[in-house]
Amino acid sequence: MSKDKVQIFDTTLRDGEQVPGCKLDAKQKLIIAERLDLLGVDVIEAGFPISSPGDFNSVMEISKLVKNATVCGLTRAVKKDIEVAAEAVKYAKRPRIHTGIGTSESHIKHKFNSNKEQIIERAVAAVKYAKTFVEDVEFYAEDAGRTDNEFLAKVCSAVVKAGATVLNIPDTTGYCLPEEYGAKMKYLYENVEGIHKAILSCHCHNDLGLATANSIAGVMNGARQIECTINGIGERAGNTSLEEVVMILRQHPNLNLDTDINSKLLYDTSLMVSNKMGMPVQPNKAIVGANAFAHSSGIHQDGVIKNRETYEIIDPADVGVNESSIVLTARSGRAALAYRAKNIGYELTKTQLDVVYTEFLNYADRKKEVVDEDIHEIISVCKIEIETTV
Repeated sequence: MSKDKVQIFDTTLRDGEQVPGCKLDAKQKLIIAERLDLLGVDVIEAGFPISSPGDFNSVMEISKLVKNATVCGLTRAVKKDIEVAAEAVKYAKRPRIHTGIGTSESHIKHKFNSNKEQIIERAVAAVKYAKTFVEDVEFYAEDAGRTDNEFLAKVCSAVVKAGATVLNIPDTTGYCLPEEYGAKMKYLYENVEGIHKAILSCHCHNDLGLATANSIAGVMNGARQIECTINGIGERAGNTSLEEVVMILRQHPNLNLDTDINSKLLYDTSLMVSNKMGMPVQPNKAIVGANAFAHSSGIHQDGVIKNRETYEIIDPADVGVNESSIVLTARSGRAALAYRAKNIGYELTKTQLDVVYTEFLNYADRKKEVVDEDIHEIISVCKIEIETTV
């Protein structure tokens, strides 16, 4: 059975770049955009063109550079925004304008000092105007996560009728629980008039650590696009992590959903974005963190050495990592020490291993981690004849 495709909308260069201190120059943006295209993302949100001349020029240059992905520019529901975005993406092979407006009670009252009828009018007008420049128009209902479902469906129905091709349902504040967000998508899928003409899209923030779970709940309930960033970077606590949703769908074939992402480029792309933005990836970050495939517990190490799948559900090679890492600490057992010793040329007998392991524990109690140089020294201190394999 063929799997349903979930489009990957990458907003590393727009929402991701809004992280304080992570500003990229035009050259860096082009390098990352080219890599995202190679990675296989379907849409690159290249920036917010009206926000600055630099952002406008970056979006335009990315539009010229990208060979396969749709290139998207963000706007508010404002004519000038839309005109500037249209100019910025005009060289793209597949241009998209992403426009929208807040739909929650909070946004309507406090941000716009408006009412529901006027919000729908502004939403429709923005989509219609964007449609005069490009065929592909995505509409975002900002703070959809806290928007009443019935009103949200009414807004979405109106913008689909106006020509919207994608309906972005952002959990702007990261408030929703997966069950709530999934139910919201299901409600829209079943109640938006003309929904067959548009794609529902998940745009989730990580304020409560639920962005990835919410996005997966969304696609399980009818959405077919996930908006995400490399390493999950973004405003406040970040956005949905691209590498996480891609590998979740791949590791759960029963969902019958997949993406076109070349997962073998994930780790290298993560490093590239981290280095260029000057934003380190936490070691325990899923999929691409330094410890994602590292094992220091003796029980885990023994299991992985015997059969990798004992404690790893993903083959490291599938995401571009060379191999699992057996980290030697005071919690490591004999099997891990023998494994690491063999990797650097020592074939230890059981008796020899007992002697070396005793000395190893003395080192391990003094150090956070025992490295290869330490193993050479430990074996030298033990003064035993050991057959080498190199």
